[in-house]
Amino acid sequence: MADRVATFAEGVHAPGATPIDPDDAHGLIPVSVSTLSELNAFEQANILSATEWALRPSRRVQPTRVLTTDFLMALHRRMFDQTWRWAGQLRRTDKNIGAHWPTIRVALRDQLENARVWVAHDVYSPDEIAARVHHAIVVVHPFPNGNGRWSRLAADSLLHGQRRPLFSWGASDLSRAGNARTAYLHALREADRGDFGALLSFVRS
Repeated sequence: MADRVATFAEGVHAPGATPIDPDDAHGLIPVSVSTLSELNAFEQANILSATEWALRPSRRVQPTRVLTTDFLMALHRRMFDQTWRWAGQLRRTDKNIGAHWPTIRVALRDQLENARVWVAHDVYSPDEIAARVHHAIVVVHPFPNGNGRWSRLAADSLLHGQRRPLFSWGASDLSRAGNARTAYLHALREADRGDFGALLSFVRS
């Protein structure tokens, strides 16, 4: 178990991904997983189940519900509940990015309050609201890991609830290194500076 924890703690899924803290790595559920590639495959199966739950045609969650802490924490839990014991739980350590951990709940709440105003008053188009929500919550980085995948599914859940086409996200697996992930990270950095043009182009590419 110690060797397995060290492997995951030192490993990074792709450039720009958050390394797994050794304490968080102890929360791994499946005992059969021993490599990062096996972990990625196990997580992907878990995420697929959550995606089917969140985006099934018969279930359209209203934007006001998607944009709540309760829904977003439940979404993360469903995405990783078969993989990590801390699924759906806010992190309790600081990372190289994200809000200082004691302020996460307040930071997330503030971002969601802003987003509900955007929706209520049509401040931006539905696409731009979803892209801005994705950026806003991934910047907070509420969870030990999985924040990018979680925030992308949250944006798609928002679009789904409005009967809008889901984002294509570069038509690529953004958890793996490649041109699409490079373009995605560039778009996020531009959004950090207040320019959402690249991100809006990327999510529909």
